[in-house]
Amino acid sequence: MEFSIWWFAALIVGLYLLSSIKILAEYERGVIFRLGRVLPKPKGPGIILVFAPIDRMVRISLRIETLEVPPQDLVTRDNVTVKVNAVVYFRVIDPTRAVIEVANYLYATSQLAQTTLRSVLGEVELDELLSQREKLNLRLQTVLDQHTGPWGVKVTMVEIKQVDLPEQMIRAIARQAEAERERRAKIIHAEGEYTAAEKLTMAAEMIQRQPVALQLRYLQTLVEIGTEKNTTVVFPIPIDIITGVKSVLDRLASAEGRSTA
Repeated sequence: MEFSIWWFAALIVGLYLLSSIKILAEYERGVIFRLGRVLPKPKGPGIILVFAPIDRMVRISLRIETLEVPPQDLVTRDNVTVKVNAVVYFRVIDPTRAVIEVANYLYATSQLAQTTLRSVLGEVELDELLSQREKLNLRLQTVLDQHTGPWGVKVTMVEIKQVDLPEQMIRAIARQAEAERERRAKIIHAEGEYTAAEKLTMAAEMIQRQPVALQLRYLQTLVEIGTEKNTTVVFPIPIDIITGVKSVLDRLASAEGRSTA
């Protein structure tokens, strides 16, 4: 009888020790509360002993968590209503503070991300929201990290996922982009005309200094026409020749008039 009692007691102790064995994965840490007071350092990874009911363990994952911020309705600084959602990447760097300082760090980080998204993006204009994503992502990360730091949570990255605009605003942006491209086309065309005029002026000055250059250009033009197998030959007549012929005819007419008189 006495032997069976010792055997039963040993069995109970063995089962208690087996139930006290906890295994933590490489990415997990266990925050131990012993008689209500937290131990200085979290346990793990590997095999640890948790002696219930004296000890109570809270498992904390150290992996990066992905939090999708639901679409938020906000008004930009230039009074445009948009709907924006984002993705927040964060991880726990201090398991003890993540358990003690906040009741639920996942829920708290989610709510903080939503309010921060509305407050930060509400201070910028629409053009900045659409064109400077990297700058705004860094600003959001900095603000979130400052608030979650006391909780033992590190925000590693924030990405603005999508910006939904009203239909009228989309059409207005399209018209603005079209007008901008037309303006650039006109400027480029004007610059090309200005450059061509400068080059023609330089060519005219050079031909004026060297009249033989005009004859060379004329011969070159004939060669180009001949290579295309054209039967039409164009002979350019300078305006100076016509003017000279007209002046000669005028002098002949005046002389004829004097002889008649």
